[in-house]
Amino acid sequence: MSDVSSLTDFLDPVDRFQLSHDEGYPEGQIGRTILANEGEIPDLDSADIVLVGCGEQRGDGNSVYSLAPDVIRSQFYELYYWHKDIQIADIGNIKCGATLADSYAALRTVVGELINIGKTVIILGGSHDLTLAQYDAYKSLNRIIEATTIDGLIDLKTDSPLKSKNFLMEMLTGEPNFIRHYNHIAFQSYLVHPGMLETLDKLRFDCYRLGNVKEHIDEMEPVLRNSQMLSFDISALQYTAAPSNFLSPNGLNGEEACSLTRYAGMSPNMNSLGIYGYSVENDTQQLTAKQIAQMLWYFIDGMWQGRHEALLAERESFFEFNTAFAEIDTVFLQSKKTGRWWMQLPDKSYIACSYQDYIQASSNEIPERWLRAQERS
Repeated sequence: MSDVSSLTDFLDPVDRFQLSHDEGYPEGQIGRTILANEGEIPDLDSADIVLVGCGEQRGDGNSVYSLAPDVIRSQFYELYYWHKDIQIADIGNIKCGATLADSYAALRTVVGELINIGKTVIILGGSHDLTLAQYDAYKSLNRIIEATTIDGLIDLKTDSPLKSKNFLMEMLTGEPNFIRHYNHIAFQSYLVHPGMLETLDKLRFDCYRLGNVKEHIDEMEPVLRNSQMLSFDISALQYTAAPSNFLSPNGLNGEEACSLTRYAGMSPNMNSLGIYGYSVENDTQQLTAKQIAQMLWYFIDGMWQGRHEALLAERESFFEFNTAFAEIDTVFLQSKKTGRWWMQLPDKSYIACSYQDYIQASSNEIPERWLRAQERS
């Protein structure tokens, strides 16, 4: 049995009856089957996914501890449980610390402990700067990771006093650093200073403009497959999909957001997902909470799908394509089970890629993904 009893002091339990308005949950709904901390942390040995809430938002200039985690829960618990072989647990909410740093430390400790015992953690925020605590959980374990953020903005505003506007600077440049690679998905060009992109490019990090993501969303699957950590700011969604988001009328639609979290769930490497920036007060009929709940459902669906993927060593489960570009011989693999692609590097290791990478290589063009991987090696 995994001993997580030491985490009790950091957590407030879940009130399942309050979430269901004292009605309970009928057979088949997630709220009926989830292992919840209702005064005592449940046995997590059988749990694949563990939810933890953190309503901290002082990093965004708001001293009120947000109810967002529980509002999201109320919608998530009402969804139907299709993936019986994936067990979900909910250990409650991080208690509000005396200071912002205290809340960071508590979240870091809880997430780090859960990752260390092999769990996939879903964090319900809270403001986007909680990404720092999410990252620090890996740092505390001395794990070097690939991190991805989905956000309409790039939070590198060093002239802002708000942590939520500049936390990426500390995360990407702080020492010691455990970021092997960083990806930023769905930024909106007109909201981002060109100098920020230049800075990230010099660091060999990859940024994907909203328009490109919407036109080629399947190209984001390999990006997320290579990542261990995903931070998703609701500001990446268009207003009609997330009416609590006032950043821009443009952004990802609801289906695209669900596709991205499904890709994240399919990843064999992904072990933490943080959903941040949901403002309960600005929502309409809890539509944003419903959207987030469905994004979580698709993350679980992706995990279920990913479990049916073969190991690369099981070559009979893959189509193998030998090709050459720029006088470099390489091998592409395509899964017979999921249709996903891998590309061989000169050191004979494989990285996640897409069908488009194979098409480029077959046309004697060097795939951009291959080049970037070589630059970082």
